Amino acid sequence: QVQLVESGGGLVQPGGSLRLSCAASGSIFSINAMGWYRQAPGKQRELVASITSGGSTNYADSVKGRFTISRDNPKKTVYLQMSALKPEDTAVYYCNADIKSTLVQPYREVWGQGTLVTVSS
Repeated sequence: QVQLVESGGGLVQPGGSLRLSCAASGSIFSINAMGWYRQAPGKQRELVASITSGGSTNYADSVKGRFTISRDNPKKTVYLQMSALKPEDTAVYYCNADIKSTLVQPYREVWGQGTLVTVSS
């Protein structure tokens, strides 16, 4: 059983900062790409940022320059540092990772349960 557990969400004022963490646990042989998605009320889930096992990153245009994704491979953890937060960043943030449990199994996509980020004064 593999799971992703997010933490770090909460209420923050506009212009503030927040750091999300997502730790993978269970039967894990290898983790490929990891990422953060978000879903605002009434909207589709969208990619926020992703990072490969080698550290290459990709960001949505709406968060470039404000958010930073990073990962700690030995800890099987991915982070999302969010700065200069705006009310439109309010959403449930989901962690995502491509994980294989053994050498011979293919990578499969795993999702966390989500953590709510609310940006409001």
